[in-house]
Amino acid sequence: MDTNVIYNLLVTYAANIVLALIFLVIGLRVIKAITKMISKKLTKSEVDPSLQPFLVSGIKIALQIMLVISLASMIGMEMTSFIAVLGAAGFAVGLALQGSLANFAGGVLILLLKPFKVGDYIEAAGHSGTVKEIQIFHTILTTPDNKVIIIPNAGLSNTATVNYSVNPTRRVDFAFGVGYQDDIGKVKQILKGLADSNPLVLKDPAPQIVLGEHGDNAVVFYLRMWCEKDNYWSIYFDTMEKAKIEFDKEGINIPYPQMDVHLLQEK
Repeated sequence: MDTNVIYNLLVTYAANIVLALIFLVIGLRVIKAITKMISKKLTKSEVDPSLQPFLVSGIKIALQIMLVISLASMIGMEMTSFIAVLGAAGFAVGLALQGSLANFAGGVLILLLKPFKVGDYIEAAGHSGTVKEIQIFHTILTTPDNKVIIIPNAGLSNTATVNYSVNPTRRVDFAFGVGYQDDIGKVKQILKGLADSNPLVLKDPAPQIVLGEHGDNAVVFYLRMWCEKDNYWSIYFDTMEKAKIEFDKEGINIPYPQMDVHLLQEK
């Protein structure tokens, strides 16, 4: 290419390129400020908390696309040609990012069908935790020990999900094994006392105590109690501790697997 031609191109487009770079820096800062403001407005409004991160992410991407188109126009590119190139590039990127598009579709399904919302404790895709955010491509969980789990929305929308928070009450199930020689009536009385003495246990439905299994080493009693969902673990740990104390006090044996070995001596 002739030197004069290159010089003329630089002279023609240099000012536009510099202006576009300045506009790019300013535009990115403006987009950041806008998305931050929208996020605050949504937090103060009555918009579903599950929907807020999704909306903010979508608005941010849309503004960035508009910024790129504006920059191309400032540089002097013909918009018809640019849009055609952008469409072809978008098609190629779409093929390369099929997984991301599936995650986006999964996020839309989660927000429409609402199998869970922000604040729910769920178990899905081999993980469990409290839903912190539902974003455009993935969902963020936090575990009770404060780990952060990021799950792609595509897998999350197509897998079985257990939601522990959707109902106001839960049932706490226990299985206590006692020796075959122990008094069945005394065991049931102890378990009933544990249920009746805990103020967090609901009276309706009433606690259930049944002999549920004749095991290899023990007779297994099932104790089932209903409670408010937030009291589940308090009741569970308290009952496990007091059951051991009461069984020891009343002389109830808690058996463990044993094996009898018989030695035959050859004459």
